[in-house]
Amino acid sequence: MEALEVSGKNVDEAVETALEQMGVTRDDVNIEIIHEARRSILGLGGEDALVRVTPIASSEERNGGAEPGVEAAEASNIGQEVLNKLLELMDVEGEITMVTSDDQRTPPMLEIDTPNPGVLIGRRGQALSALQYMVNFIASRQLKSGVKVLVDVADYRKRRKDELESMAVRVAELVKTNRRSITLEPMGAWERRIIHLTLREERGISTGSTGFGERRKVVISPKK
Repeated sequence: MEALEVSGKNVDEAVETALEQMGVTRDDVNIEIIHEARRSILGLGGEDALVRVTPIASSEERNGGAEPGVEAAEASNIGQEVLNKLLELMDVEGEITMVTSDDQRTPPMLEIDTPNPGVLIGRRGQALSALQYMVNFIASRQLKSGVKVLVDVADYRKRRKDELESMAVRVAELVKTNRRSITLEPMGAWERRIIHLTLREERGISTGSTGFGERRKVVISPKK
């Protein structure tokens, strides 16, 4: 993963936006403040804060990537055991399939086939996000290492990703046309990251985030 330079109204906002785009936490990166936000004088000459966020190499990467995929395999196996137990406790019938990718940067996926997917997905995917969090939390505790597996039901994540990418492009065009920022509805971190990544290379557009917790929203703005 490469370093990323991101601007924001202040340093904290710029850092949070960078972390969302990269899908990491503050513990996973080095943060360099290129410059603080500069206040305008009489409405002229103001400038956003700019930061450079660089991923910290893992021990495997520093050692030349020894035994790639071993941790992911362990995580997915334990994750599947945990997920089976959680479904049993929830009294939800479901069959779990493990899906892996050739791209080692993509976490393994645990796909649940169930006759009642709505119960596990919840409103705007909130139940699914909570289920995935529990699986990763328990797997990380057992392996004594931070691990990541994805959990999906009825192909929800792919469908939602397609919807968000399409919406991001439409809103970006409106922002370009009207030269006004548009704030989207509150979203989870996974959804916000999709918006950021979709518009990262979009000319004339910048993205940021505002708010906290469940009320955090993506703001799409025209570049100054």
